Amino acid sequence: MNTGRVLKAPENFLDAQGIRQAASEARQGRRDFLRGAFAAAAAAGTAGAAHAQAKGDPNILELPEHSRGLGQPVATDGYGKPSKHEANVQRRQSPGLTQTRQASVSFAPLQSLFGIVTPSGLHFERHHQGWWDIDPSKHRFMVNGLVKTPKVFTMDELMRLPSVSRFHFIECGANTGMEWGNVAVPTCQYTHGMLSCSEFTGVPLITLLELAGADLAKARFVLAEGGDGSSMTRTIPMDLVRSGEVLVAYGQNGEMLRPENGYPLRLVVPGVQGVSWVKYLRRIEVGDQPWAAKDEAIHYVDLMPDGTHRQYTSIQECKSVITTPSGGQVLLDKGFYSITGLAWSGRGKVRQVDVSVDGGRNWRVARLQDPVMSKCLTRFSLDWVWDGKPAILQSRARDETGYVQPGYPQLRAVRGSRSIYHNNAIQSWLVEQSGEVKNVQLG
Repeated sequence: MNTGRVLKAPENFLDAQGIRQAASEARQGRRDFLRGAFAAAAAAGTAGAAHAQAKGDPNILELPEHSRGLGQPVATDGYGKPSKHEANVQRRQSPGLTQTRQASVSFAPLQSLFGIVTPSGLHFERHHQGWWDIDPSKHRFMVNGLVKTPKVFTMDELMRLPSVSRFHFIECGANTGMEWGNVAVPTCQYTHGMLSCSEFTGVPLITLLELAGADLAKARFVLAEGGDGSSMTRTIPMDLVRSGEVLVAYGQNGEMLRPENGYPLRLVVPGVQGVSWVKYLRRIEVGDQPWAAKDEAIHYVDLMPDGTHRQYTSIQECKSVITTPSGGQVLLDKGFYSITGLAWSGRGKVRQVDVSVDGGRNWRVARLQDPVMSKCLTRFSLDWVWDGKPAILQSRARDETGYVQPGYPQLRAVRGSRSIYHNNAIQSWLVEQSGEVKNVQLG
């Protein structure tokens, strides 16, 4: 039971113009939140609507243009694109973050997506030194360190090896980072949008280490090094590699990786924060101790309440978010709604998601939609009849290890309030009597 007060967090993350822009974008997402059905229902009580109904709906009675003429030919550019009516569904940079070409982030429009797979063109981006479109014929991948025979692979050689395809989520360690400081970014896209899920195809890293004769008895860690200007390097525990889950991937959602997602080669480390999924992968070094690279010694560390830094944090703990209804959206009339969202855990499968419409006082078990896979997004839903009164929507996920997603009081009791990374607290959306949905925190 949660009896904490509602805090409308200060919106100093965005200026006034940015808030209006983000709210407008959200209202256009998710089909204006079933705008056709609810707009029709809301309009049904007006005299004009009654008159229109008496005459009949012209969209039914009059044959539309697309049923009377020739359509467009096969796409001339050879690559399919979304409908022009879906142009608002796109990745967005936050108006409140410093953006440069070299170090930047864009957020996936979670509130406008269905199922669990993120289209490649909407996958969130995080760049430390800009993205590159590398010529795959010139790209090389090396394995060295504690190995009998150091190896260098071309892309052709890698793609001739037996491959596997698996669905996994990837989440930036800083996802939901602004909320640590009680800062209310307005939409789900900005609170949780550094999250995506894809089918990845590639070669298990353990296979490549075995080909190089890695000393698996001495090996405790591997170092992954990227080929972009930041030379992103991350230490990966060997236990994850031995499991066979870690992939050297070239495929995403049935096609080659996109350049902004690491083309032609990236590391896939299921359940681990996105910075360890090194893009433009060029080298794996096998060793017996962690490397303390710059992005794991002074960046991507957790500041704890006693002033110490928690280093080598990696696993993304169990987490969830309601994507509809969510911040920036508007409920156009009281009545039936399907609350839906996403849940995930870096430790395995999601076992249960509970949903509350009264700020955590009461919980109901949501439906989990198939498929439910390990270290993958899981879609959940719950039927809800809104009575037109204010409501606070929350979701709480539990994974197969028994771990339960914490609320902010529980998380801050352990982690304090000065962190940036690894915020997996319960998200709250306030549905106002007007139908507007806003981001709030319970404290």
